[in-house]
Amino acid sequence: MNWLDYNTRVVLAGTVLLGVSSGVVGTYMLLRKRALVGDVASHAALPGIGLAYLIMEQSHPGTGKWLPGLLLGAALSASAGLLVSHGLRQIRRIKEDAALGITLSLFFGVGVALLTLIQALPTGQSAGLNDFIFGKAASMVASDVVGLAITACVVIVVCAVVHKELALICFDAEYAAAGGWSVGGVDLLLTALVIVVTVLGMQSVGLLLVVALLVLPPTSARFWTDRLGTMVWTSALLGGVASAAGVLLSAGVPKLAAGATIVLMGTAGFAVSVLFGRRRGLYWHWRAESETRQRVGLDDLLRAVYEVIEPKLSSAAADLTAGSVSLPELVSSRRWSTFRVRGLLQLAQSRGLMRRDAQDRFHLTATGRREAQRAVRNHRLWELYLIHYAAVAPTHVDRSADAIEHVLQPEIVDELEELLRDSSRTPAMPQSPHSAREAGGM
Repeated sequence: MNWLDYNTRVVLAGTVLLGVSSGVVGTYMLLRKRALVGDVASHAALPGIGLAYLIMEQSHPGTGKWLPGLLLGAALSASAGLLVSHGLRQIRRIKEDAALGITLSLFFGVGVALLTLIQALPTGQSAGLNDFIFGKAASMVASDVVGLAITACVVIVVCAVVHKELALICFDAEYAAAGGWSVGGVDLLLTALVIVVTVLGMQSVGLLLVVALLVLPPTSARFWTDRLGTMVWTSALLGGVASAAGVLLSAGVPKLAAGATIVLMGTAGFAVSVLFGRRRGLYWHWRAESETRQRVGLDDLLRAVYEVIEPKLSSAAADLTAGSVSLPELVSSRRWSTFRVRGLLQLAQSRGLMRRDAQDRFHLTATGRREAQRAVRNHRLWELYLIHYAAVAPTHVDRSADAIEHVLQPEIVDELEELLRDSSRTPAMPQSPHSAREAGGM
């Protein structure tokens, strides 16, 4: 195929429509935890294709390749496969995954056997039924695209109309049942939509790969958003983009199957989503954890600096910025490595919290002083709370305070002050309930 020829445009339109509808239906299927249903439906469709060909060829020779008849047989066979798997699940000792696996292998085995028989017929070699297994998007014609467009639009409209019901059973089926909703009916509708998309996708990507179009786009979309509506349209967009990219790549590289490249493009989109998805991407998760570690480390460092300088001050009102601390003093005041303390000091200097003088001593800046006072105050308020209201011994509260002080919000600090306030006002900086040497670090 050439990039701009008529056939490429036809195939492109058909596969994009398939990708969009697959992304929409796949979202609900994935959230309903029915990801394997599409796989079973696709494999179970194969016997229906073979039987439909044999019936049509037997009744009217030469009509066995009639596409609507083959697709109808595929749909009926896929429905039968899902009914069989549902029946197997009713047997007490057969789990859902085992029932799906049994059905998948059984129907696919029967389908392969039927195709083998068809190949032995005089017209079997030209039947082209193997294209349904591996897909052959290049064989799509304008009439196929029109039918695909109508069907895809119907699927999307149905999903839009019953969006509320689908969302309800996806997130809380028990609540939906208690509220009088027909969970079984909505599940049946979702299964029917999956079968429709599966049958539509067999001609372009093949029954072995069509499940990828149902799973990859919604799984990728899950890394970008927490809102169902946004997830649905993001999945549709990713499915359409993967389909378009796969077809164009296949058109540019001779003898490269479009079905395989569509799935590969979908997998590439999934990899990008896993790495950089704004809600759950590994990069953003690593970045958030890194920022949290830095914030916690700076709080611990500033508290350590404060507690080293505090005993040296002539009065409680003395300016903390006038005091200084050395690297060995910080290392000895906490059970930290020299490497870690040096790294935290460099980070504090880059943030404008500390400065270093010519004698290699470190001073708090005005901003660093305020942050140090905040960290120490939160720590000591929590210690006092544990001592007075949780009956924790003063020698055991420091570690507990270390774990909670970094997440204390201003309103929580206000509540702690209110709880600890007695006839005398809570001092601006509570005294430490234990010695600085006991205030072990991390």
